[in-house]
Amino acid sequence: MIVKMKFINISGPRTDIDRVTEHYLSKYEIQLESALSELKTVDNLRPFVELNPYRDTLAIASQFVGLLENPDNVTPDTSLGLDGLFEIVQNTNHDYLHLQEKKENYKKDIEECRNKQRDIAPFRPLDCKLENVLNYKYINYRFGKIPLEYYHKMQKYLMNDLTAIFVEGERDESSVYGAYFVTPGESIKVDAVFRSLHFERITLNLVSDGTPADLYREMDNEIANITKKIVDIDKESAKLLSNRAPQLVAAQQKLEEMSKNFDVRKMAARMQDDDEDSYILCGWMAEKDVTKFLEETKDDDKVFVMVEDDKETYFGEPPTKLKNPKLFKPFEMYVQMYGLPAHNEMDPTVFVGLTYSFIFGAMFGDVGQGLLLALGGGLLYFWKKIPLAGIIGTAGIFSTFFGFMFGSIFGFEDILDAIWLRPIDSMTTLPFIGKLNTVFIVAVAFGMGVIIFTMILHIVNALRSRDPGAAWFDVNGAAGLVFYTSVVVTIVLFMTGHKTPGALVMAIMFGIPLLLILFKEPLTKKIQKRTDKMEESKAMFLVQGFFELFETLLSYFSNTLSFVRIGAFAVSHAAMMEVVLMLAGVEEGNPNWIIVILGNLFVCGMEGLIVGIQVLRLEYYEMFSRFYRGSGRAFNPYTKKAVNKTKKNI
Repeated sequence: MIVKMKFINISGPRTDIDRVTEHYLSKYEIQLESALSELKTVDNLRPFVELNPYRDTLAIASQFVGLLENPDNVTPDTSLGLDGLFEIVQNTNHDYLHLQEKKENYKKDIEECRNKQRDIAPFRPLDCKLENVLNYKYINYRFGKIPLEYYHKMQKYLMNDLTAIFVEGERDESSVYGAYFVTPGESIKVDAVFRSLHFERITLNLVSDGTPADLYREMDNEIANITKKIVDIDKESAKLLSNRAPQLVAAQQKLEEMSKNFDVRKMAARMQDDDEDSYILCGWMAEKDVTKFLEETKDDDKVFVMVEDDKETYFGEPPTKLKNPKLFKPFEMYVQMYGLPAHNEMDPTVFVGLTYSFIFGAMFGDVGQGLLLALGGGLLYFWKKIPLAGIIGTAGIFSTFFGFMFGSIFGFEDILDAIWLRPIDSMTTLPFIGKLNTVFIVAVAFGMGVIIFTMILHIVNALRSRDPGAAWFDVNGAAGLVFYTSVVVTIVLFMTGHKTPGALVMAIMFGIPLLLILFKEPLTKKIQKRTDKMEESKAMFLVQGFFELFETLLSYFSNTLSFVRIGAFAVSHAAMMEVVLMLAGVEEGNPNWIIVILGNLFVCGMEGLIVGIQVLRLEYYEMFSRFYRGSGRAFNPYTKKAVNKTKKNI
């Protein structure tokens, strides 16, 4: 069912808005609307321009709580007031940032060590002490790299003529690293030769009394020591947050509530004149909550509440909040997937719950597999509250019921006697058609009944919406109901061997409803006393109406036959289980129980999924499309009752 909503206005002194929000509104579910947009007829309205003082601190507290290992298992510390919670967040932020600053400095030291390693790595094969080389007075040195092809040329053509020594370091795929040493007198000449060989100098700003390899190892040790310090800082940071976890969790919850309450100003408006400065809040609240709210605020002279009765005229459509019995609660998911009902529509949740479960059971009738679905879905819904699990559990109950009706348990049909029939074997002889599977006939008959019922629902919804055209002349309205019911009655009489109505009666039963459907638009205008003219000519109107009628007749036929799939899946389920049992060797008297178990699990999973989708298709395309629009908007309260409990604990 749809919860009845009331539109209320709440006003009072501007400085009192926080008290009202925390003391009153946080106890109820209210969907706030923008007062500036809704109350267009009220003069002197201005928006609130105050900045949220809790947002920044809340962001810091949320960051710290997110760093905790198991924040959900932490019991909030309720001993601190709001000022104390602010202080704990600020102090924690100061201490934590100090540790992070040290950590960043250590990271810079590591990066510096890695840079030194990158510089010295190519020269590790050089067996010389860097401190001595860098302090040579009578020998010039040049560290660098030379392209591999020029290095080969130097070795082949120039090495004997060079008055220098080149000491090779490491190589990569394109270059040779190393250093050459030359006397100062030959330095200019040798430098020119190496420049011609594309020698690229590398400056080493390193100090070490060891070799390049020793320096590289020193950097490794230094990086390991610094990394250990970073790990220690991480442990210290984690300990810092862990020790203050109860206060931080309490701060996050309280600040989140205060921030959300403060943000109510976004939906509020100020009304200021010479004498007073007031706030105005407006929104939708459940009728029962409105009664409690009025009772609670009646003695508060700072709060003025006004309930608007003419909400449809001035404030648009109220939001939709569904409230159904627990058994049907999971099926609200399917309704929401299609679209929530508007306030003047019927809530189809119970209808979906009954028809979906019934059809699923008929298409998937097996005692054993039905019990598996019922137990598995039920337990999963009980522990995890997953709506789909609840739907599966309910559908499993109906599968179990139809399993008894069909006499099938885990595919075995020789253990239980069928209370009704066995889908594969039962046949019925019909006039003109001949022999046909009984479940096909029952499925089509069931579909006819469902279509007639959904037409009745369409008429009810149309009358509630005050749409006479849809109620009386629509293909799913009274005219369509009379036509389709007449066809169904005639077919039933013929198939059962009874006398059908006379030609004149049938012409009236079929002809008049079709004419009413054809002239739906002008008849509706006549009832509504509208004088606007038709856009197209009369001839075009008749041609278009003829083809629309033809399409309507085809849709009646196709929609009815669409329910054949119920019987088809009932038969196919029994056939698939026969194949499983045949593969397991049940007929030979020595069954392979592993194949039986795996086959049942496979059929239960695969066919259960396919049947679930097919039933949902029937719901949406063959039922919902006839009576349901789903044009409502969800009820979205600014706070939840669950938040209330958190607030009371802090």
